[in-house]
Amino acid sequence: MVGAVLPRLVGLTAVARRSASVTERNIATLRSSYWVVLISGFLEPVLYLLSIGVGVGALIGDLTLPGGGTVSYAAFVAPAMLAASAMSGALAETTFNFFSKMKFMKLYDGVLATPVQPFEIALGELGWAMARGVLYSAAFLGVMVAMALTTPARALAAFPAAVLIGFAFGALGMAAATYMRSWQDFDLVGFAQFTLFLFSGTFVPAEAYPAVLRWLVEVTPLYRAVDLTRGITTGTGDWSLLLDVLYLLAVTAFGLVVAGRRMGRLLCR
Repeated sequence: MVGAVLPRLVGLTAVARRSASVTERNIATLRSSYWVVLISGFLEPVLYLLSIGVGVGALIGDLTLPGGGTVSYAAFVAPAMLAASAMSGALAETTFNFFSKMKFMKLYDGVLATPVQPFEIALGELGWAMARGVLYSAAFLGVMVAMALTTPARALAAFPAAVLIGFAFGALGMAAATYMRSWQDFDLVGFAQFTLFLFSGTFVPAEAYPAVLRWLVEVTPLYRAVDLTRGITTGTGDWSLLLDVLYLLAVTAFGLVVAGRRMGRLLCR
């Protein structure tokens, strides 16, 4: 029995080690100017929170959530900005940067000359994308606590949820990048990302939409992410949050499988 299990464990360890080497390569080539990009990506959701959540929120007042709880408009918007921040950070790394490395730098052609496999490249790049997403999420949760929009305990509970959101969108972004043919295709990514940002229960409850549009909103990955973070940070979540977690896990697995297979076809032909 030990002989049957040990090779599997060794295989998993080897996959993790080779995937980590891809992440380490990205860290080793990190430039000082990259921090400017990180700061700008963090400031965007904070500015949205201050302008819409706080500014417009002063005119709107409190909102009643589907479960019956009442929260300020800023507390309603803040977890949506957290989810959107995790999404943006992960997508930025796994679409634009990933596409550049694969199509123009031809980086992965050299990587595949080593024992690293396409799926392991995908895992390593996703791990690198999550480093950016984790920084965004931790900093934004700190802002929420400082503004009394959630409690420290709820912020700690929301952090793993934000990491999961980053994984899900990072995997989706990487899968999408394997289908891109030129830089013009990024216009479609930007359009899809901005549409999700506007129509995923970020600024108004999904119940405000007509029935058909509400159904479309509720099946999008960002809505499930917003519902998860909002339920945790406002303390109004129930067992249905488990469905959000399972949904995001399924999206992560789907994106990784598609990205790994597509990379194998594109790089190994």
